[in-house]
Amino acid sequence: MNEQSSTNKKAWEYRAYEFWIKRDGTPQEKAKEIVENPLVSLKKHQQFFHMIEGMKIANICGSNGRKAVPLSLLGAYVTVFDISEENKRYALELAQFADTNIEYVIGDIYDIDLDRYSNHFDILYLEGGVLHYFNDIERLMNILFSILKRGGRMILSDFHPLKRCMGRDNTIIHGYFNKELHNGDLAYKSFFDAAEHDSFPKVSLRFYTLGEIINSVISAGLTLKQFEEHQGWNGENIPWEFTILAVK
Repeated sequence: MNEQSSTNKKAWEYRAYEFWIKRDGTPQEKAKEIVENPLVSLKKHQQFFHMIEGMKIANICGSNGRKAVPLSLLGAYVTVFDISEENKRYALELAQFADTNIEYVIGDIYDIDLDRYSNHFDILYLEGGVLHYFNDIERLMNILFSILKRGGRMILSDFHPLKRCMGRDNTIIHGYFNKELHNGDLAYKSFFDAAEHDSFPKVSLRFYTLGEIINSVISAGLTLKQFEEHQGWNGENIPWEFTILAVK
């Protein structure tokens, strides 16, 4: 495990289970919500997951299982790859209360067992903003290409690079082309009392331009089929997220 991954593992194992309960409710409560309509839980990506029964899906950096569990309920065999034991705890409890099963593999994505998982998955699903946790996007894409079956597809949804250039009151933040690693706050730090913030460990981040992201997909050997941009979560008229559909 490299230094960046070690830093991020330490961070994401700090009170993450507590955070998920704060945000999503207990695993039992969240499971009840998901079971009512698994497809709706996939939100803007529902279109990509019709008729997935029997398919093998890798949920990369699948976090607390909030996407893996509905995919499993829809009939897929789902494997989550993630770095956090706290995320795993919530995800497996979520699956249990939803009366379904997922496989959860803890470790660095760079260290995925390619002997076991080579050409293994029908679908790769990455969502929620994960690319900035990897300092070598081309290496990441090559690994993803390796574990995807011929004819398989990758659904990659992440934060739009333009979003980080926009500050409050539409001020411009310079640094779009910066390539260095830097320390940042845990995504869920703000969910806790301000008096506790100093105790939270930092994460190690590397941001990419939109060109770097798209070109890494193409360079790995995947064929880009679809690229969508999504408005802000509150309807802001600027792109906050994007989704790529690519096939092998």
